[in-house]
Amino acid sequence: MIDIPTGLPAELVPLSWLIGVWEGTGLIEYEVGDETRRHEFGQRVSFSHDGLPFLNYSSFTWLFGADRGTPDEGPTVPLVTETGYWRLSRPPTEGDPGPGMLPGEGPRPFSTAASVETLRNASDGFDVEVSLVHPTGVTELYLGRVKGPRIDLATDAVMRTESAKEYSAATRIYGLVEGDLLWAWDIAALGQELRTHASGRLRRRD
Repeated sequence: MIDIPTGLPAELVPLSWLIGVWEGTGLIEYEVGDETRRHEFGQRVSFSHDGLPFLNYSSFTWLFGADRGTPDEGPTVPLVTETGYWRLSRPPTEGDPGPGMLPGEGPRPFSTAASVETLRNASDGFDVEVSLVHPTGVTELYLGRVKGPRIDLATDAVMRTESAKEYSAATRIYGLVEGDLLWAWDIAALGQELRTHASGRLRRRD
C-alpha cells in the first residue's frame, strides 16, 4: 500500500512511490578494454517535491573496498553525484509556468486525479521525462514510462562538455520490490555499445 503525501500534486501520483530518502548498496561491473572492473558501492538517493508537478532527484555514491571502508563505516571514498528532475511527459499548456520565470496563465492543468488519468498511454501507464546533470560535464535527457511500481528509461539525448569522458547513451530501470527500490543502469561509453554498468538495492530511510 502506497501512502500519498498530503499536498502532493496530482501529476506526481504515478511517481509517488519514489518519494523519500533511500540508502543501500550496489555493484559496478563494466568492461574497459580486456579488463572487467568491479566495485561495490554505497548510495543515498532522495526524491522530493516542492508542490510543483515534478520530483527533485539527487544521488550520492561512495566506494567500498579493502581499504575503503565497509557498509557499516559509511562513505569514506566519494564516487559520483547526480541531480535532476522527474515528471510526467505531456504537452505544455497556458497554465504551465515558463519559459524562464514567466507565470502560467489561468489554472494549473491536470490538477485532479481524473484529469491525470487522461494522460495514460496505450500500455496503461504514463510517459515520463527525466533530466539528469552530472558534475563531470554530462547532461542526460531520458524518456520512458512508469507503470505501477516500475519505470523504464532510455536516453533521448546526451550532451557532453569538452572535458567529459566519452559517453553516448544509457538505459535505466527502477522498480519497487518487497518495499525496496531496485535499479539497473546500462551505458554505452568509451567506444563501446550499450552494456551492463551498475545496479543497486536501496531501502527507504525517510
